[in-house]
Amino acid sequence: MDIGRLRTLREFADRGSVTAAAEALHCTPSAVSQQLRALQAEVGLPLTEQAGRGLRLTDVGRALVARADDVLAALERAEAELDVYRSAPRGRVRLAMFPSAALMLLPGLLDRFATFEGLDVDVADVDMTPPEVPRLLADFDVVVTHRDEYATPFGAERLQVVHLLREPLDVALPIGHPLGGRERVELGDLAAETWISVDVGFPVDDVLRSVAIRTGVRPKVVYRFNDFRITETLVASGHGIALLPRYTMDTGRVLRRPLAGIRAARHVEAVLRLGAPRPAVSAVLDALRTEAAEMGSE
Repeated sequence: MDIGRLRTLREFADRGSVTAAAEALHCTPSAVSQQLRALQAEVGLPLTEQAGRGLRLTDVGRALVARADDVLAALERAEAELDVYRSAPRGRVRLAMFPSAALMLLPGLLDRFATFEGLDVDVADVDMTPPEVPRLLADFDVVVTHRDEYATPFGAERLQVVHLLREPLDVALPIGHPLGGRERVELGDLAAETWISVDVGFPVDDVLRSVAIRTGVRPKVVYRFNDFRITETLVASGHGIALLPRYTMDTGRVLRRPLAGIRAARHVEAVLRLGAPRPAVSAVLDALRTEAAEMGSE
């Protein structure tokens, strides 16, 4: 089977439409359709079927995508073996990070990347929910994401997941708050408070909802912002309280208090496609592990 056609099939599977695959491959939708038809003719079985105005993969198509991952990963391993003969990791690596991970890890990461001559790392901050992560791998080599520790881990199918750290989530209170004198606070003590959270579906809100389910206390969320610096400013100004990540919370502006009686945290993970990563990607993963370890975990 033609390697280029297998790549086209994988792009179509990852992106969900002929048009999106064409944009990623820098060609026309008709060229993508032609490649898919040609691959189908090679296989002798239907790989796609009509779904409304578009196409979707058949069971055969999905099975072939999984095998295409194996074939393309084998080619990447061959390229990686050649790279071993080079003195240092080289090439371009595309890295996506959710914004607060970039705030926490990126300054140190950039220092580490600078020690590798010939390694170029393109970094993008992407506000992502866990279901969006697999699709992001169509555009990035490594995606740094986060999830509620009570959530189902990412599936192993077509993904490699590298745990970086467990980051506790603490309650942010305005300075002078009546509960600020306590070492820990109960969620029940905060039942009457105005809460600020992130958009529904993002991990910090998932953690807050998980805590609410386990305690029976439902927080009254009246504002939602995905930028934690905005949330900190509002908390500092007395407009509410919030559940925020421990390692990037500015304790000069707000009080940080752990929740009592329950574990509240998010897991920060690096996700990439299955297969032996090339040395440049391995160097980025090693830098992520080292930087995360220095942040500390519980």
